[in-house]
Amino acid sequence: MPARKANAVWTGNLKQGRGTMRLGSGAFEGPYSFTSRFENGNGTNPEELIAAAHAGCFSMALAHLLSQKGHEPKEVKATSDVHLEAKGADFAITTIDLEVKATVPGLSDDEFRKYAEEAKNNCLVSKVLSGAEIRLRKAELSK
Repeated sequence: MPARKANAVWTGNLKQGRGTMRLGSGAFEGPYSFTSRFENGNGTNPEELIAAAHAGCFSMALAHLLSQKGHEPKEVKATSDVHLEAKGADFAITTIDLEVKATVPGLSDDEFRKYAEEAKNNCLVSKVLSGAEIRLRKAELSK
């Protein structure tokens, strides 16, 4: 399986600086800044991209699980809310809320909830957000 890539460029200091994040596939490129991350400024932020990845992975995992159990979904819509909060002088991602709505003929609410919980626990992005090893493979200064 190929490694998926993205890159970011930041210029300036934290509060007045600006940056751009780009997916390796070229499907998305967008600006980000202090205000887009910690306030309600224009642009994206890392937490929004994490939320998109989580919602995408979770919806795929749930659709796959439902299909494996003989309940072919017509549609699965997922939303992920990533909460960034101040923790003293620092910030932390404290909570991630998932919401899902699906059209699955012949499935009870209780069964659906059980499958959604299982997909939440086994989705690859859920797993990585619960504590992956993060390796710094290269650190070099440009002159």
